Amino acid sequence: MDAPDPLDYRRIMEQALRGVIRTSLRQVAEFGLSGEHHFFISFHTEADGVQIPPELRRQHPEEMTIVMQFQYQDLEVEEDTFAVTLNFNSVPRRLLVPFAAITSFVDPSAAFGLSFTGNGDVTENEDSVAADPKAHTPAGKVVPFTPNRPTEAGG
Repeated sequence: MDAPDPLDYRRIMEQALRGVIRTSLRQVAEFGLSGEHHFFISFHTEADGVQIPPELRRQHPEEMTIVMQFQYQDLEVEEDTFAVTLNFNSVPRRLLVPFAAITSFVDPSAAFGLSFTGNGDVTENEDSVAADPKAHTPAGKVVPFTPNRPTEAGG
């Protein structure tokens, strides 16, 4: 059996782009969201290390999208994870999400989005972004942002 290629560029690129998310969240943890910036973050709820309340896991057994805009608290960003408290039906809930579990990250105000397929592929597009929290798009596909869509939590 061959050893893994240390120059696996897809894996390296995915790690670098997840670093964009980490850096963005660290900036928000330190300075808050400025202007019109807000984030749609989708992640696999069954991924290793994801910690969400059982009722949310039942409602979102595979994937969940959260919105960080006005009502988020206690954002903490580590090297491999972030944790945040969001309100779900006016009840605060703490979530811990590994960066590796993220399937998409979108800032509609900047027309910026990243979409991860989970197999090392990533798409990035500054002109169109995947921000429909109800969309289940094919892996790696980036779809246009459409305002005024319902959101899962946050806001």
